[in-house]
Amino acid sequence: MDFNLAEEQLMVQQAARDFAQNELLPGVIERDEKQIFPAEQIKKMGELGFMGMMVDPKYGGSGLDTISYVLAMEEISKIDASASVVMSVNNSLVCWGLQEFGTEEQKQHWLPLLASGQIHGAFCLSEPEAGSDATSQKTTAIDMGDYYLVNGTKNWITNGNTASFYIVIAQTNVEKRSKGINALIMTKDMPGFTVGPKEHKMGIRGSDTHSLQFNDVKVPKENRIGEEGFGFKFAMKTLAGGRIGIASQALGIASGAYELALKYSKERKSFGTEICNHQAIAFKLADMFVNIEAARHLCLKAAWDKDHHHNYDISGAMSKLFASQTAMDTTIEAVQIHGGNGYVREYHVERLMRDAKITQIYEGTSEIQKIVISRSIIAH
Repeated sequence: MDFNLAEEQLMVQQAARDFAQNELLPGVIERDEKQIFPAEQIKKMGELGFMGMMVDPKYGGSGLDTISYVLAMEEISKIDASASVVMSVNNSLVCWGLQEFGTEEQKQHWLPLLASGQIHGAFCLSEPEAGSDATSQKTTAIDMGDYYLVNGTKNWITNGNTASFYIVIAQTNVEKRSKGINALIMTKDMPGFTVGPKEHKMGIRGSDTHSLQFNDVKVPKENRIGEEGFGFKFAMKTLAGGRIGIASQALGIASGAYELALKYSKERKSFGTEICNHQAIAFKLADMFVNIEAARHLCLKAAWDKDHHHNYDISGAMSKLFASQTAMDTTIEAVQIHGGNGYVREYHVERLMRDAKITQIYEGTSEIQKIVISRSIIAH
């Protein structure tokens, strides 16, 4: 086992750290308060190659490995999880799924735009009655010969209004259940495609989250990704990689909160000494550090599995389960270490605590991760 990062990986990590500090940190509190989408910052992320990190250079991507992606996600998530979720969706769910399963024509048309950050995408699976149970798709894509007629609603869609490219999962053959689902490329300018109101969220408030409605939208057959009925498998395969992205986001939220708490504990004094010298605080910092290091190793192991073409279903699920719990635990303790200041927005940790919760919910709840893990260990 070699735990050393390659020079290129270290360069990516430093570039992401510099970008987060210089471009994301200024204004992050205001963007959170006013629910401002970080449009300019996302554009710059595209210019730096962070929006298509694992896309083949022949399609305009950076051609980097998953480990580099995890490192960059952690650094950006330390500062602004609203920006990192845009990066995660575009890389893990949209670009990877399209590159892996799309036609050559689809890849040549869309990937250069997505990887460069000229546009970004959205992944549309969840519905009012289909969250964890993704097989219960009520959105329909009726086969009309040379096109599908799409009707239905999608909920909690990241980049719902700002995206230019949407991968929509819809049911074509109800009798076949999961084997009758398709993945379709849609664009907002298609007649009958409507974007619903913006969600008023607890965390990642700068992220652009909307419901989508489809009313007799005609989607050409050439917009289908994969074979007829491949949609559910496409969604599950894509989400397996997406879990690594969200695990890395959770890791970043945790490590960002830890760094702030450590710094504060060395500055704040009580009973005649810096609070880091009190065992009650020192032990909290020790627990935070150990859990973050464990979460980081799980994330990197899942990324290594993916890069080496091993099955990463269980390692991805473990990384998301543990890292998201670590994000919650660490941010709660970071607020506690800050005391009254932790409850105040200017110290950042209360925002990180609010951002942490969603990592236990989206792209597969913690309970779903336990289903994936338990089925795998029982089967072996």
